[in-house]
Amino acid sequence: MRRNLAARIGVWSTHHRKTAVLGWLLFVVLATSIGGATGMVEMTNAESGAGESARAEQILLDAGLDKPAGELVMVSAPAAGDWKPAAEALADAVRQTGEAQNIAPPVASEDGKEALIAFEMKGEAATSSDRIQPVLDAVAAVGEDHRDAEIHQFGEASAGKWLGDLLAEDFKKAEFTAVPLALGILLVAFGAVVAALLPVGLALTACMAAFGLLSIASHQLHLFQTTYSVMFLMGFAVGVDYCLFYLRRERDERAAGRDAETALRIAAATSGRAVLVSGLTVMVAMGGMFLSGLLLFKGFALATIIVVFIAMLGSVTVLPALLSWLGDRIDAGRIPLLNRRAKHGQAGSGRIVGRVLGPVLARPRAFAVAAVVLLLALAAPALGMKTESLGLEKQFGSDSQLSIAHSRITESFPGGPAPALVVVTAPDITAPEVTKALGGFKDVTVHQDKNVAEIEIPLPDGTAGLTELREKILPTAFDGTGAKAHVTGETAGSVDFNDQLRRGIVPVFAFITAVTFLLMLFCFRSYVIAVTSIALNLLSVAASYGVMTAVFQHGWGASLIGSEGVGAIEAWMPLFVLVVLFGLSMDYHVFVVSRIREARGGGLDNRAAIETGIRRTAGAVTGAAAIMVAVFAVFGTLSMQDMQQMGVGLAVAVLLDATVVRMVLLPSVMLLLGERNWRTPRGLSRLPSLEDDGYDSHDGYDGYDSHDGHAGHGDPTGPVHAPAPAAPQL
Repeated sequence: MRRNLAARIGVWSTHHRKTAVLGWLLFVVLATSIGGATGMVEMTNAESGAGESARAEQILLDAGLDKPAGELVMVSAPAAGDWKPAAEALADAVRQTGEAQNIAPPVASEDGKEALIAFEMKGEAATSSDRIQPVLDAVAAVGEDHRDAEIHQFGEASAGKWLGDLLAEDFKKAEFTAVPLALGILLVAFGAVVAALLPVGLALTACMAAFGLLSIASHQLHLFQTTYSVMFLMGFAVGVDYCLFYLRRERDERAAGRDAETALRIAAATSGRAVLVSGLTVMVAMGGMFLSGLLLFKGFALATIIVVFIAMLGSVTVLPALLSWLGDRIDAGRIPLLNRRAKHGQAGSGRIVGRVLGPVLARPRAFAVAAVVLLLALAAPALGMKTESLGLEKQFGSDSQLSIAHSRITESFPGGPAPALVVVTAPDITAPEVTKALGGFKDVTVHQDKNVAEIEIPLPDGTAGLTELREKILPTAFDGTGAKAHVTGETAGSVDFNDQLRRGIVPVFAFITAVTFLLMLFCFRSYVIAVTSIALNLLSVAASYGVMTAVFQHGWGASLIGSEGVGAIEAWMPLFVLVVLFGLSMDYHVFVVSRIREARGGGLDNRAAIETGIRRTAGAVTGAAAIMVAVFAVFGTLSMQDMQQMGVGLAVAVLLDATVVRMVLLPSVMLLLGERNWRTPRGLSRLPSLEDDGYDSHDGYDGYDSHDGHAGHGDPTGPVHAPAPAAPQL
């Protein structure tokens, strides 16, 4: 008998167990070691931006005009002038570290109770955070010696150091919280220690290898600081889920009376195939982010593609090899109360799901309408969604150390809105016409040897002032001079980034919807299933948007997770969540619909196939969803606002997807569509298919009773089937 690709890989792995396992371990060790030795390369300010502001930053970088990292230290005292002893000691301590330069004399505030000391870090600004610690220690020591004074420090280097330490601490928190949560859920799902440890171990080793490969790749495609966190978030959740799907099917077949080798072959041909299709869908969907035009999303896409590919590879190669070697020892370390259902062949029968599914299939129209209304109601707040690049205080919270320092300094020494920086280039920056144009501005710095000039221009009107500067002032000033002027700065960078996001979301959305449609079409040979897949995904995404907007923009219930409403959603979040959810939703969709398709191919009518498929996948979907929700929810408790938004958004979407969508909306819609679910267009029959290429559905479907979930009884309302033939041995 011909086998599909997943089955062939599974057969090879079981016949070459030592090669598969040792090869995997060698791959993980090499990838981790080489990646750790090379290190990660982070993107520059120019690379993280977009449009005109990014071009301006790149000009300065290429000309070697990168400014040193600036630092500000404010010393406060109860009475005017009392800060002087502490300020003098602080300046001396900072100077003695050997890391600072251009230390300016203290500048007093209007009331004389505060003084501001400004200085610059030596060396490149990009690496200043790695060298700031001696300065931080010196400032802290002065604070200890002068208890009567209050000291706050803020700057590019200190903020970078603080952020790096925070991300490292958050990543450890996520890792040490998510892993035990996933292990606990798997213990409940399988009732055995070894069965629970196997998916966690494979997922962690997949993440380790992916970290190494991503570090190597970062030398060509530079990464954002949070990319590793995103990779772990996706990789661990997906890796555990893929193993769970595979392992759950193998145990179901064993509980149904199959011998170990046959159960493993069926799991490879069915769940293994679903893992391949799901992984391929996630990777292709994430590839859509390369169309965004932003390096940030390209890094996210590359990280996710790498970790999903490795997790998928491990699930279809190493997992069957380990299962073949372990045999019945997979149930070692049984927990009696949790293992009872599996021992009696009830794993996945879904009694609770059966109670829900019965009424849904009895009144599909009413439940479909109710589910859609619920999802649209949750999505309603998204109509008022506002996006922006969150500033310091919004990103880290008003009570964080960094936000307090920044707030206190700006309150005592207000500088107004951040000025725009105009970068002017010309073949000859000293040409008379260029010099005349530059003379019309204040605060001009000319770098004659670089043919570059810098102009600082205040923007009291914010974005309105930026528009006037770009569209009127600069064109008028430099028209006919041969010079080119590019505007950068905080306001310009934010505007350009958001503009690129708005332009990029259309091609990204078109790409992922088209790819999802084609993959589902080839997989199930049904345009109806392909269209409903997209529609259901969009409902989940819309509901996720609505919840994020309600919690993080309006602050409804934000305090429950230790967050606060900040009046906006991080600018890159909607696009990221859209792409990720389109990919992740396919995990459950492919798994569930594949089981329905399998039952349908076994001879059951549409209603019985839907009920059988939903009930037989209920346990795996519930366990997989619980793990993903738990992992994502952990990220919802981290320190950074964007990580919180991402974690809550994804957790809510997966929860809704695994409950309302897969258990209510999907079966009701498929029942209403009837036989149209399975109609294959004439032209499609000649196209390549991702469907099983010869897998005998009777080998994996043995007449599960759609009413009680037991094997061997058949469906009393459906056709009578011949006994399933004995499955070939591996």
